Amino acid sequence: MAKYDYVIVGGGSAGAVLANRLSENPDNKVLVLEAGRPDYRLDFRIHMPAALSFLLNGTFYNWAYESDPEPHMRNRRIAQPRGKVLGGSSSINGMIWIRGNKLDYEKWASVKGLEKWDYAHCLPYFKKLETRLVGADKYHGDKGPLKLTTPKNENPLFKSFFESVQEAGYKLTDDVNGSTQEGFGKFDQAIYKTRRMNSARAYIHPVKKRPNLTVLTRAMVHKIIFEGKKAVGVEYKRRGKVQTVYAREIISCGGAVNSPQLLQLSGVGNADELKKHGIDVVHHLPGVGENLQDHLEVYVQWACKEPISEFKSLSPWRAPKIGFDWLFRRKGPGATNHFEAGGFIKSGMM
Repeated sequence: MAKYDYVIVGGGSAGAVLANRLSENPDNKVLVLEAGRPDYRLDFRIHMPAALSFLLNGTFYNWAYESDPEPHMRNRRIAQPRGKVLGGSSSINGMIWIRGNKLDYEKWASVKGLEKWDYAHCLPYFKKLETRLVGADKYHGDKGPLKLTTPKNENPLFKSFFESVQEAGYKLTDDVNGSTQEGFGKFDQAIYKTRRMNSARAYIHPVKKRPNLTVLTRAMVHKIIFEGKKAVGVEYKRRGKVQTVYAREIISCGGAVNSPQLLQLSGVGNADELKKHGIDVVHHLPGVGENLQDHLEVYVQWACKEPISEFKSLSPWRAPKIGFDWLFRRKGPGATNHFEAGGFIKSGMM
């Protein structure tokens, strides 16, 4: 019977960090169970920043979930991409590095028991995890495992973009993760030396040879084992075989969709809902698997009067040169996520 100190379910953003931190202590025996594939180093679809559309529109590295029909959107189903690979959604996302608005942290900290979720308490951890390549300051670190690139915005369209938002009455900001988020400016990118900087590359690969750390991919956890109300192990399926492993602590890092699903399958959630599906109730906890909110994504396209956009790069016959320039010269259209700038504005008076 396998026994560990910690079993981490999910090798995504949270799971990768915990795997690294917990295994720093050689006395801790740590197991990571990731349902997806390895983030193969030679797979350009993961590591070429501009190839992200392959990941978001396919199912090889993406669970490709969909919402139920949304009644206020003419019953459309909204795509919910989630990473099915080591590194989780950080292996398939757009690589825009945004911490969120400070006021959100203050709102969370106003809830009893969450007092230390305010921005002032979180900022030291933000700084600890990152190396912002343009340099550290009051809001950024330069000694963390996650390397962040600040783009140069070399295409002349960025200059026109920044001029136009100012003409529309909006201000510029030097750093959307700094003192002032509101406004328009450059977006830091989770890209290092023209390659995607996912959480696995930052936290797992540098320490994967630690003797007390085991990382298994293609290991689908389908149940947490409880003794009473204490989680003591998990059941998972790998290579067609169901296996059981026990640990001092079970840490679910499956993300916004898979973690509540796993809890529900294991008997934690709304008792009435669990009973409908024939699941034995371990703990009645309404709210698990409910109230998920996500942002909508709307595309607006404009024609460019000058031949300076990246539209020409979409031609299939240009793909070999783009791949060559990215792989061997570390430059060109393949070396960026193309989400190099943007902004934050208020939708109403606050």
